[in-house]
Amino acid sequence: MDTNIAYGLMIATLGIFGYIGYQASNAKEIEADEYLSARGSQDWLRIGLSLFASGMGIWILFGPSEVGYYGGFWDVVGYAVSSATPFILLAYVGPQIRDRLPTGVTLADYVRIRLGRPMQIYVGLISVLYMFTFLFAEFTAIGKATETLSDAEPLVPMFLVGIVTAAYITQGGLPASLATDRIQAWTILFLVIALLLTLFGGDINGLISDAKAYNPEDSWSIGSMSHMDSFKSGLALVVAITAAEMFSQGNWQRAWASESDNALTKGAWLAAGLVLPLVFVMGVLGTVVAGQGAVDDPSSAFFYLIDDAGMLFVAAFIVLAIALACSSVDTLQNAVVASISRDLSDSKMDLQNARYLTVGMIPIAIYLATGPTLPFTIPLIGISALDAGGVFQIFLFADLLAAATVMPVLLTLWNRISSQGALLGAVSGLLSVVAYGALTGDLGDGIVYIFSPTNEFGLANLEVFLSAVIGSTIVTIVGSLLMPDE
Repeated sequence: MDTNIAYGLMIATLGIFGYIGYQASNAKEIEADEYLSARGSQDWLRIGLSLFASGMGIWILFGPSEVGYYGGFWDVVGYAVSSATPFILLAYVGPQIRDRLPTGVTLADYVRIRLGRPMQIYVGLISVLYMFTFLFAEFTAIGKATETLSDAEPLVPMFLVGIVTAAYITQGGLPASLATDRIQAWTILFLVIALLLTLFGGDINGLISDAKAYNPEDSWSIGSMSHMDSFKSGLALVVAITAAEMFSQGNWQRAWASESDNALTKGAWLAAGLVLPLVFVMGVLGTVVAGQGAVDDPSSAFFYLIDDAGMLFVAAFIVLAIALACSSVDTLQNAVVASISRDLSDSKMDLQNARYLTVGMIPIAIYLATGPTLPFTIPLIGISALDAGGVFQIFLFADLLAAATVMPVLLTLWNRISSQGALLGAVSGLLSVVAYGALTGDLGDGIVYIFSPTNEFGLANLEVFLSAVIGSTIVTIVGSLLMPDE
């Protein structure tokens, strides 16, 4: 596609979303609580569409197909399930936390009343690390997607998406994000279904045969829906991603934005029902690419299927890419601000400074999205540049911190769990990882697992993540029984 046409489509799409976001908050003065929570304002359909849109970042065009290209059946299933389980957990846990803290905004707000200020800071730090990494990964993906589709300069869509989303989020906060989510959700659903029907409407038997075939050229790529030996790596994805997504504060903001517990439950189930089949199909398409042979860039596996598509098809994908990027970027901006202003600054940051923070994080995220060489290395991992591997390592580190903390937090819904027991459990989750490494290798291996919880293939290590979850759970329960709160 001609680059100028691509830029025109980007600007037009962003103009629509920017106008909707601006109109959502232009008619009234927004107070700090509404800016961060939109408390009690959304019915179940709006919550479901918002959770779906905010969860469906542009990663869906890259992540599932790459996992399918390398992993085969169970990795595809694991990725799809892990995309839906956070919403299913939110459907059950969210109403209970809302009832215990009607004035909350983030999960760490609830953590504070049960576990105290130090644990609130710790949960806030995990959340910010995970969400900010997700933010600049989304900028990386929109740059890569538009460059692949139209040879556009990657920095252009990064800056356009960053400027427009920051403009309406700065003005309208969460209400603006919720308003754009509805339009973005319907746009994403319509375009994805139409594009997939077009794709599958061709040689469906050929696609199925390729999905079942093994990659004839790439020894690293299992990439077949016939391959049934990747259960462990698929389960590792479920454990790691589910734990991390429980600390994505955009979901929790929408829990308090729901008009009722029933609206939250139904909305979360709707989001799960939309996300799971969509991610599964995108993963299957990755196995189709693998069955056709090796590709130069497996992270862009899906795009090889539309390499010879017509201009109208490419135009639809550019609109889709912008919608996907905006739907997650605006959510992440507002959620990071919520975590910093509520959890890390102890609610001492006023609304004006929160707006400054929204704008200020965008150039930093875009800079990191360009894959800079860092003036330092991350201990024990040796990351000196934020290439795809470096971002993946940071994600896994944040995932492990979340896996060691998620059960101590969720178990506090049981009244017999004490603050001391939960704090000890969160620490013990990480110590359990060290213990696992020491038992299977040596102490050095255990320490390395904390920063790089991977197996010999560089994928998420199931045993490491299970060590964190099981160890933290046992210690939380036993510690609470031995050290009950007074």
